[in-house]
Amino acid sequence: MFHAATPPGQNEQSKQNEKNEQHKQRDAFFDNAKYLAILLVAMGHSWEPLKGDSRALQGLYMVVYSFHMPAFIIISGYFSRSFDFRPDRLKRLLTGVAVPYILFEIAYSLFGRYANDDPHQKITLLDPLYLTWFLCALFIWRLTTPIWKLVRHPLPLALGIAMLASCTPDMTDDFDLQRLAQFLPYFVLGLVLKPEHFRLVRRREVRMLAVPLFVGAVLFGWWAVPRMNAGWFYHHDSAQEFGAPWWAGPVMMLLMFACSVLLTAGFYSWVPSRKTWFTALGAGTLYGYLLHGFLIKGAGYAGLFDHAWLHRPYGVALVTTLAATAVTLLCTPPVRRVFRFVIEPDMEWAFRREAAEQARGREQFGQAGPQPVLEKAGV
Repeated sequence: MFHAATPPGQNEQSKQNEKNEQHKQRDAFFDNAKYLAILLVAMGHSWEPLKGDSRALQGLYMVVYSFHMPAFIIISGYFSRSFDFRPDRLKRLLTGVAVPYILFEIAYSLFGRYANDDPHQKITLLDPLYLTWFLCALFIWRLTTPIWKLVRHPLPLALGIAMLASCTPDMTDDFDLQRLAQFLPYFVLGLVLKPEHFRLVRRREVRMLAVPLFVGAVLFGWWAVPRMNAGWFYHHDSAQEFGAPWWAGPVMMLLMFACSVLLTAGFYSWVPSRKTWFTALGAGTLYGYLLHGFLIKGAGYAGLFDHAWLHRPYGVALVTTLAATAVTLLCTPPVRRVFRFVIEPDMEWAFRREAAEQARGREQFGQAGPQPVLEKAGV
């Protein structure tokens, strides 16, 4: 069998047509939600070195950490529903998740070694560093998507795995499996959700109920500061590592899942459904997520957070504003054009031509799945 030669310019035209079609399929709500979630991620990271002196900030920090990553992960799961082992989708998984993980794991390791003058900082792909754990987890979660679509009760099964992980201190740290397992239910929840579920939480009565919900959450966070270890919200350790009995892990896992889902629903209810000035930034949240860590870490290495005035309310407000502004700029098209070669690399040279042509043939006959852009990295 011989393949017809591609006429000059046809490949570029087909790529442009694909981009135009993907742009039409984007839902403003999800782009808005992703941008607002990444905004909370950056703000939370900027609060971490400042929160020790303020009980109010510690409480607010716990509230934000209880739902900002679940909100992110649920959307990632939602747009992974059509994932299978088709060549074009495997290519997007490799170039949009695996390759950025490798590159940024190396970049953060080198940054810590030289910017922080830490010669003991090792470069290893087995131990995700700082923000890169999410890409590692997303890669594995998405590979398991066909399994969750096959089993009868995927969410209870995922919760069972998370509960077992929460009381298993001997679980290996390779690929941050503890955090991967404990955050797994949120990804699976996204897989089982349908469009009507998102329409349901965006109703006016839900937005009204979200007000007392978050007021109560902030008050509870303030009360819990001296009584609860904030490390529970990272989902990085087992109950025994917190000095708690083994059964506390599964109990806390269920309680925190319920609270996180409620707060995430409240967060979604406040997300605008219409196009706003920041809607277009939702397509660049992976850039903001991966790049803002260098700013936060760099400021910490330089000792900027050691200034006493930054720990006062006006200092916290300034740092919060700077973090929100920085992550917003990092999601903009100019930044995306500069860093696309490492975050969304074009790696056609790395794949067999037969697989690429087979994938294009499927797309030509209308077999491609929905929302291809959002399937790239799910963030």
